[in-house]
Amino acid sequence: MRHHRAIAAVFATHGAVAGTLSTRIPWIQDHLHLSPATLGLALLCPSIGAFVGMPTASRLTYRFGNRAATRTLIALWCAGLALPALSPSPVWLFGAYLLFGAAAGMSDVAMNAHAVILERRLGRSIMSGLHGMWAVGSLAAGGLGALAAHAGIDARLHLGVMSLALLAFGAAAGRGLLPDSGTAAGSVRVADAPPPRRFALPTRGILAIGLVGFCGTFAEGASSNWAAVYLTAVTDASPGLAAAGYTVFMLCMASARLLGDRVIRRLGPVAAVRTGGAVAAVGGVLVVAARTPALAIAGFALVGLGIAVIVPLVFAAAGNAGTTPGEGVAGVATITYLSGLIAPAVTGWVAGALSYPTAFALITAVVVLLTLLAPVLRRSPNSHPEGALRVHA
Repeated sequence: MRHHRAIAAVFATHGAVAGTLSTRIPWIQDHLHLSPATLGLALLCPSIGAFVGMPTASRLTYRFGNRAATRTLIALWCAGLALPALSPSPVWLFGAYLLFGAAAGMSDVAMNAHAVILERRLGRSIMSGLHGMWAVGSLAAGGLGALAAHAGIDARLHLGVMSLALLAFGAAAGRGLLPDSGTAAGSVRVADAPPPRRFALPTRGILAIGLVGFCGTFAEGASSNWAAVYLTAVTDASPGLAAAGYTVFMLCMASARLLGDRVIRRLGPVAAVRTGGAVAAVGGVLVVAARTPALAIAGFALVGLGIAVIVPLVFAAAGNAGTTPGEGVAGVATITYLSGLIAPAVTGWVAGALSYPTAFALITAVVVLLTLLAPVLRRSPNSHPEGALRVHA
């Protein structure tokens, strides 16, 4: 379907922006002569910007329409890609990252809310595959960025060219998005939904769903940031094998997300989360017990496979539980961003105070918790089923 392909391309564009910038952070550090502490503060700014921006995104999607908001915000996100490398000083870099983070978070909310609406319209799960496309975009752009860095290309040129290219690609994809209510045949909106709050903090129902997302994002963030270090410190893996552990984890998670919708359609969201959580928990046990690189890499692969569908299902459930899709997605996105921010730090603190296996035992316990919480993703009678959508012919 044309609308499905369009939102998939938007997700890939969003991932490509993130993947592109991540490869040029060393250049920015060298160019501005940043200490590790200053760089750490700079890298905290995108999360701060996202926290401020995301709760306002649902109001924008309601006022201007999901299609228009998604197109505009993804364009701002692409344009923001060029700003960090152009910053002449650390203060300007902090400001650039704040704007970059706000655009990232708001566009994330808008495109996920749009995906919820389209998923309802199609009557089948598509969210996992869309998040898989985000990973594909991030990996592809990250590969190009690595080549550019290896070739010694100035990051201002690289990020500027990528910004323009992704702007054009995102604009082309945006033309195929599902039309807003009242503008064209086949458009949809939530029937009789009141306007969302101007600053949409999570409601009690969204908090319950968000807790599952918090656990899934915690396991994802901790594993992606610490897999290579764990392999080196605990299993005495070579640098190449340690890097392979991270790569295997990411590839397994991306592949499982691309194929996850088939599992979700067969099992349903609750059973899919329980099954994925069980697989990830087994992987976590292998990681904790591993003293050889092969066993640890196998454990990280299972963790990646198991947690892959968690966050997509959480976004879908939140979009259906909120007053509007944008409000539900904004609430749960705030929670998952918080989890992604603190997971690497908490893992490091526990590893430093106790041990790396103990830290990953904690992560395994978090995965078990999300498995137990899976029933909160079951659609309640008060959520917005397909019948709550008004279709304009």
